[in-house]
Amino acid sequence: MLATRLFLGCALLSASPAAPPQSTPPVKLDSPSRASLPNIVLVLVDDLGYGDLGCFGHPTIRTPHLDSLARDGVRCTDFYVSQPVCSASRASLLTGCYANRIGIHGALGPNAKHGLHQDEVTLAEICKQQGHATAAFGKWHLGHLAPFLPRRHGFDEFYGIPYSNDMHPAHPEAPKSYPPLPLIEGDAIVARDPDQDRFTHDFTSRAIDFITRSAARRQPFFVYLAQPMPHVPLHAAQDARGRSAAGLYGDVVEEIDREVGRILETLDRLELARDTLVLFISDNGPWLSYGNHAGSAGPLREGKGTTFEGGVRVPCLLRWPGHLPAGHVCRAPAMTIDVLPTLARLLGAELPPHPIDGTDIWPLLAGERDGRTAPDALFFWYHDNDLEAMRTGKWKLHFQHRYRSMQDRAPGDNGRPGAYAHGVPTGLALYDLEADPGERFNLAATLPHVVLALTARADRMRGDLGDRLTQRQGSGTRAAGRAQ
Repeated sequence: MLATRLFLGCALLSASPAAPPQSTPPVKLDSPSRASLPNIVLVLVDDLGYGDLGCFGHPTIRTPHLDSLARDGVRCTDFYVSQPVCSASRASLLTGCYANRIGIHGALGPNAKHGLHQDEVTLAEICKQQGHATAAFGKWHLGHLAPFLPRRHGFDEFYGIPYSNDMHPAHPEAPKSYPPLPLIEGDAIVARDPDQDRFTHDFTSRAIDFITRSAARRQPFFVYLAQPMPHVPLHAAQDARGRSAAGLYGDVVEEIDREVGRILETLDRLELARDTLVLFISDNGPWLSYGNHAGSAGPLREGKGTTFEGGVRVPCLLRWPGHLPAGHVCRAPAMTIDVLPTLARLLGAELPPHPIDGTDIWPLLAGERDGRTAPDALFFWYHDNDLEAMRTGKWKLHFQHRYRSMQDRAPGDNGRPGAYAHGVPTGLALYDLEADPGERFNLAATLPHVVLALTARADRMRGDLGDRLTQRQGSGTRAAGRAQ
């Protein structure tokens, strides 16, 4: 594995303190062993904002079941996706790699001829090393052609949609040449233009059925439940509509919470709660142009489609009773690329033979004060391999680039988007995220030694993964899979 994370040297260490201390004192917990390898339930939601859950501060959306994960497990306050867009974000979560390392950029549409390469090792394949049954339900979005579908990447079962729910001709922003949205089981299309009101409930029901069947066989399981909501167009079951004080968007989020509750109840009923690690993550920040059909980034700047905090910092919750401390708040920065190596460590599975970028963050999650600290550097590429920003400790450095913004723009309404201001420029900008999570006060001019140290670290990463903004070619990238 390439040493993709190195310390920044004396100049930065003198300016940046160690990662902030964990807020929960260490408690005596069970250490994972071969006899206690967990089942894994990974719930990924689409376009949920950092501020959209009760446990992350939303004043009206009711999320009691997700709040219970925070109460009974770990809430990560500084957790990131690698890129603020669907396909790239999912590629990183499932492979432990920066998406540009494996040739996945942006959001793959119905006309894409590429997808996740067969040689990449996914979370499902890591779990199968230790005998887990594996299933994916919901949105895939890593290639819709047969060579790229989940069953080619370690999943025993798949039931869901191949790309985003707005990628069909009925959506006002989609090309009319798009085919009707397909619903796929295994590798076969079983419906065209399915009823999206049923998605959140039906995909959860499939996950519950899979958990129940695996338990009956006494086989450990990995469930990847990738809910298409609350991505626009918003859809909710009829009995979930009109229940939230936050309109249709709130209804959708509250239904997601209700369905998470069904999974937790199933684990309790089957007496599997103490044997199961549950993770809940969003794939990027809110799609702000959709106004009342979009979520909130809370105190963070901007949203989906930008590398400001509102685009890449997401809610993350974990629960594994007896192994993760209840009520622990992890404030150290981490990223979805860290999920695969962390789970591989818990399962005693081998890491992929090729380079990955993630780090085992179990000590952070478990509140082990004598364990390793946070990953020392996180990087944020976007578009066609543009290195736009990085974070180290409390410091976030943006490199010169252009972004889209809804600042001072009229938001959309009831499913119709507002117009972004595109091409908004930002120069070199340094932010102290502990004091300024909203990225308002640029400290680059007053702390040039910090800028210099971070820039030197970024230059090393450019040599590995490239950067179109500085016209650098990377030596460590791999190609996406291509259909014949």
